[in-house]
Amino acid sequence: MEADARLILACGALLAAGLLVWLVADRFRAPSLVLFLVLGMAVGSDGAGWIRFGFRSEDYLLTRLLGTVALAVILFEAGLASGFREIRPVLGPGIGLAVVGTLVTAGVAGMASVWLFHLPVIGGLLLGSILASTDGAAVFSLLRGLRLRARLARTLEAEAGLNDPVAFLLVVGLIELIQRPGFSAWDLLQLFVAELAVGAAVGLGVGWLAREALRRMPFAPHGVHLVGPLAALALSYGTAAALHGSGFLAAYLTELLFGSTELPGSSSVKAFVEGLAALAEIGLFFALGLLVFPSQLGVVLWRGTLLALVVALVARPLAAAVATSFGPSTATERLLLGWAGLRGAVPIVLATFPVIEKVPRSIEFFNIAFFVVLVSTLVQGLTIEPLARGLGLTDNPVQAA
Repeated sequence: MEADARLILACGALLAAGLLVWLVADRFRAPSLVLFLVLGMAVGSDGAGWIRFGFRSEDYLLTRLLGTVALAVILFEAGLASGFREIRPVLGPGIGLAVVGTLVTAGVAGMASVWLFHLPVIGGLLLGSILASTDGAAVFSLLRGLRLRARLARTLEAEAGLNDPVAFLLVVGLIELIQRPGFSAWDLLQLFVAELAVGAAVGLGVGWLAREALRRMPFAPHGVHLVGPLAALALSYGTAAALHGSGFLAAYLTELLFGSTELPGSSSVKAFVEGLAALAEIGLFFALGLLVFPSQLGVVLWRGTLLALVVALVARPLAAAVATSFGPSTATERLLLGWAGLRGAVPIVLATFPVIEKVPRSIEFFNIAFFVVLVSTLVQGLTIEPLARGLGLTDNPVQAA
């Protein structure tokens, strides 16, 4: 009983510390997600040593599972908050950034990785794919405090919700190319198309069925309306994954359908899910921090930082320009979209995949991903608000004197 009490006390203390970090970061407009990473590093095996974590492959498996659940919940909250009605006008640029933008970023970052870290081309493309996805938690957290023009904000939301499946499929497919000699680029393309198609079909199908079921139960107990969307999320993700489809795409589309419909208790559901997503973000970034060993970071310090700058200053702006070149975006809007591609938990979660599969130099990939996330969150996260205001792309732009 005493051991159980200590465990509960430790969990409560860590959760309270996480909330305190969140409040301090919000007060000073600092990137809270980095502070959660640092908190995990501080109490982890290479810090104070309070939590022994990161020595076994099972630790990476557990983190990947936690990351999958947390990212699904974050997408769940994003879908509920937006809905198809708000996302539909920006689906074109959103999908362009999610697919074309992710592929261009992966390619540019991959070639830079080949040069900086002396990797084979396929290894460089794997590292580039790990770094290619923007992060839903980071982007949604940014948009809560930044009053961007509605179309720009919705475009970034759509991209953050839709590009996770693309990056996940690229990473999984490239690992297959490395480890299975008979697996070809054509097989990778087929895998890519099939998983997205299955994920979209399941997400829309499960979302419609679950939404109609809840609409027909207006007098059900209040708790049913809180649990119903969560059950739909689990069914959507699990069904798509079991059918070899993209669970993340399915989950996001399911919750977009819920977000488009006024269901009984919708306001309570959204408040509940917002709190759940905040808890998921805290737990995920803390767990990822536990996996980082500061003593190992010096080896990739300068080259990892240089790669992070390449991603932020070259790969992402080029990807945004290509992806939106045929749309209505102005030059200033493309500039902001190019700078707003924040990296966060997704690249670090993706970096656990090569470690679990024992891909050569995978621990190095993980440490590089950490540096890219750190630089992106600090440099882009702290400058995106003044840039948006300076370009006049907020709802309350700075007035000229």
